[in-house]
Amino acid sequence: MSLIDYFIRRPEFDIFQMRDDHLDDVAALHRQRFSPPWSAGEFHSLLAQESVFGFVARQNNAYAWPAMGGFVLVRAGGGEGEILTIGVDQRYGRGGLGWRLMQAAFSESRKYGAESLFLEVDQANAAALGLYRRLGFRKVGERKAYYKGAGPEAGGADIMRLDL
Repeated sequence: MSLIDYFIRRPEFDIFQMRDDHLDDVAALHRQRFSPPWSAGEFHSLLAQESVFGFVARQNNAYAWPAMGGFVLVRAGGGEGEILTIGVDQRYGRGGLGWRLMQAAFSESRKYGAESLFLEVDQANAAALGLYRRLGFRKVGERKAYYKGAGPEAGGADIMRLDL
C-alpha cells in the first residue's frame, strides 16, 4: 500500500430499496447511460406499479450526500421477471456494483414468485454482455435494429434469460 492509498478514500456502496426520493438521482444516472433517457416521472410511474421494484447503490463513505453509484428496476409477476433497466455510473464501472444490484434483483424477484428473469441488452455493450453471461444469463432471442444510436443505424438487442 502506498502513501497515497492512505489519503484516497475509495468509494464504498450500500444497496437500498428504490424509493421516490431516489428518482431524481436515478433519472440523472439513466440520462448519463442511455438515450433516450427516462425521466424521474417515468421511473415514478413504473415504481408505483405493484409488480415493479428497484434497488439503488448509494456511496456510504462520502463527505457530502451519498453519491448514486447505480440502480436496477425490475418487473415480476406470473412466474417471470424482467430487468427493465440497470445502470452503473461510469466512474464506478467494473467495480462489482452491477453484480450486487443484480443479486438484489434476483433475491427480490424470487419473493415475487419469479422462476426466471429476462432482459434485453445492446449487442454492442460488451461490458453488460460479459456481466450477464457471468451471472448465468443465456441468449434466447434477438431484436434487430432495436437501439437507436447516435449514427444512422440502429443496433440490435439480445434477449437473455436466467432460470432462478
